[in-house]
Amino acid sequence: MQTKKMIAKILSVIFLSFFPGVVLCAEQKVLKLATTTSTQNSGLLEYLLPSFEAKSGYETHVIAVGTGKALRMGCDGDADVVLVHAPQAEKVFIEKGCGEKRHAVMANDFVIVGPEADPAKLQSAGSATESLKLIQQSQSLFVSRGDDSGTHKKELGLWQSAGIKPSGEWYREAGQGMGKVLQMAGEMDAYTLTDRATWLAYKAKSPLRIVYEGDMILQNPYSIIAVAADKYPDINHSGAAALIDWITSRDAQHLIADFKIENTQLFKPTANKSGINQQAATQK
Repeated sequence: MQTKKMIAKILSVIFLSFFPGVVLCAEQKVLKLATTTSTQNSGLLEYLLPSFEAKSGYETHVIAVGTGKALRMGCDGDADVVLVHAPQAEKVFIEKGCGEKRHAVMANDFVIVGPEADPAKLQSAGSATESLKLIQQSQSLFVSRGDDSGTHKKELGLWQSAGIKPSGEWYREAGQGMGKVLQMAGEMDAYTLTDRATWLAYKAKSPLRIVYEGDMILQNPYSIIAVAADKYPDINHSGAAALIDWITSRDAQHLIADFKIENTQLFKPTANKSGINQQAATQK
């Protein structure tokens, strides 16, 4: 038996020496996508990726983390492509030479959810920043993602715009993904900021409700960026390009537009060449 194993091992070494491209081809068919928890929690990727894989032949390994971590993974060469929602952080990612061009994919918006009683009276607020001021003034519980995600970055920017540095017993940093934070906020009768897509996916099992929405400052654009091939020559750049071409295509943009929960559209397609929804590919 040992002799047979040894012979098989020797033969495999000889085969790989003469045909190294066979293994390379297999490896190149695996694509590593680092993305936000919202694209996973909402069910969007489970809905979209089978169509891409059937068309391209690539097997997509999804790593769903906060946007900050997804971008760090890209900068470390641990992903081939990133799908994220933090425009300023994306700009820095590209300026550092970690990523190539940003491509607009889709957008939704953020909403503030809270307890039915709405103790901070957010429904009377005239803006998102006024909503946060009401939470701080009433010392109502607020659960923050606290995880450097795109949602966390947006939240911190809103506090800054409101002229508030949140701290104290009323402000809780969870260090968790959106689904877990919604669960925690529901258990604590607290407020939190969430992307609408994840909220729609979780609201049926949450005691919370939307208490503030609609401010243009709450818009939430998503972009896809290939990790820079000149920084990491061994990444699957062709696979990243294939995913970018597909997800910004008319067919994929129609799929995004058709993705709904309870007959509510979760994301609006924004790739310019789709002809479905013309929106600037970048935010200045």
